[in-house]
Amino acid sequence: MGVVLGGAVLLRAFAVRPLRVISDSMAPTLRVGDRLVMDLWTYRFEAPEAGDIVVFEPPPALARSVAEPPRHSIKRVVALPGQVVQVRDGQVWVDGQARHEPYVAEPAGYTWGPERVPEGELFVLGDNRNASADSHAWGFLPARYVTGRAWVRFWPPERAGRP
Repeated sequence: MGVVLGGAVLLRAFAVRPLRVISDSMAPTLRVGDRLVMDLWTYRFEAPEAGDIVVFEPPPALARSVAEPPRHSIKRVVALPGQVVQVRDGQVWVDGQARHEPYVAEPAGYTWGPERVPEGELFVLGDNRNASADSHAWGFLPARYVTGRAWVRFWPPERAGRP
């Protein structure tokens, strides 16, 4: 029994962690009440890629922009270091190319950029673009704040699987 408990503690500390979605900023992909397994391992060896759903600690700019900063936030990586990102006419553009984003709740009702993503930073947006405190509101996300990636949804059972 002790070995199983010890293994579970190590697994939770270094590899995976459960997480509950507390906002609709990633709807329709993730909804309030969804339960996820956060992968803590992958980003120790490789950098996030465009399209990944990352979990991160709120950077200072986000913490200053909301009355009560969350312990963790979940957003989708839209642009990587060195890329030029812009939001216009409801569409995200990266390096002059419109992104195909079938997961977005509705087109963005704002404009942003164009700006080049600095080294060591990411541009992240919620899938619910018009109801998300994300990079369009508080700026680039320093990659060092990323703690993991949304790996698999396990609750509710009818929506279980990769987000």
